[in-house]
Amino acid sequence: MRSSRWRPCEGNKDAESGRNEREYDLSEVNDMKSLIIYFSRADENYAVGYIDKGNTEIVAEYVQELTGADMFKVEPAVPYAADYRTCIEEAKRRIGNAPIKENLTDISAYDTVFIMSPIYWGTYAPEMETALEGLDFIGKTVRVICTHEGSGLSGMPSDVKKMCKGADVDAKGLAIKGSQAKNSKKSVAEWL
Repeated sequence: MRSSRWRPCEGNKDAESGRNEREYDLSEVNDMKSLIIYFSRADENYAVGYIDKGNTEIVAEYVQELTGADMFKVEPAVPYAADYRTCIEEAKRRIGNAPIKENLTDISAYDTVFIMSPIYWGTYAPEMETALEGLDFIGKTVRVICTHEGSGLSGMPSDVKKMCKGADVDAKGLAIKGSQAKNSKKSVAEWL
């Protein structure tokens, strides 16, 4: 069930250091089959202005490069407005009812699942709840990563734990300021 939103790791070289990402000591992580489920939004973002690629997507791509994980991008059925304030109000109205373009139905092939989102209203984007609903997380390791501009992980780890029943959820997670997303590769590698 691979779609255009699934991308295998290509093992590119880091433009800054010229090193291959595989040079990080991630042998334990790379031995497991991993999946990144993420939501990200471009357009106007708090503290960074208008961007072509969402901050969470930038960080998700670092996780993919470093682990070889497959990726599934959660996309809203109805795109958010381009301006930040309208987007946030739309997100508030979508809490508990956020249809998505494509549902992920089976994650049985994966040992580790990275759940990544910007923080909206104290937790992950509403579309993430829709994406996680009904998936079987029993026996999986779930790692939480968010982008934010001051709220840190907020309520995301506890909300992920509620949605991912039976999983070993890493409650510490990783919080990256959206304004630092482009420069977060080293932090991501150290956290992995």
